[in-house]
Amino acid sequence: MRISDVINHKGSEVVTARPDDNVAHLVGLLSSRNIGAVVIADADGAVVGIAGERDIVRALDRSGAGALDEPISSLMTPDVFTCGMDDDLAEVAAAMTEHRIRHFPVLVDGRLTAIVSIGDLVKNRIDQLQSEQEHLVNYLHG
Repeated sequence: MRISDVINHKGSEVVTARPDDNVAHLVGLLSSRNIGAVVIADADGAVVGIAGERDIVRALDRSGAGALDEPISSLMTPDVFTCGMDDDLAEVAAAMTEHRIRHFPVLVDGRLTAIVSIGDLVKNRIDQLQSEQEHLVNYLHG
């Protein structure tokens, strides 16, 4: 299976923010969209980082409530692991596990197209196993 299989099922919406937006804006995006990470993009739409819940917790521990007024660039992860639509699901899942990363932006021709989370990959695998089980049961009873 490929990343495109997950994207075709879940959709390709990606929430982004700018590096100079403040952390309070990031918190609002995560809360209102019920997501765990936001892709940080420059004015041209190029991916320059990613920021999520863990980053906010670390910033609050470091700076207290003042962290909310800091720019997202102060806490984002600038070295972003990405994948493509044709990448193998198992390989992306292995990379997520190995690097302890929960979100991979999906790029097509260098442009941000979607995002996949470890939860998306797990849901896809569960759906696949349920479908296989149904086929086997139907085969045995059919």
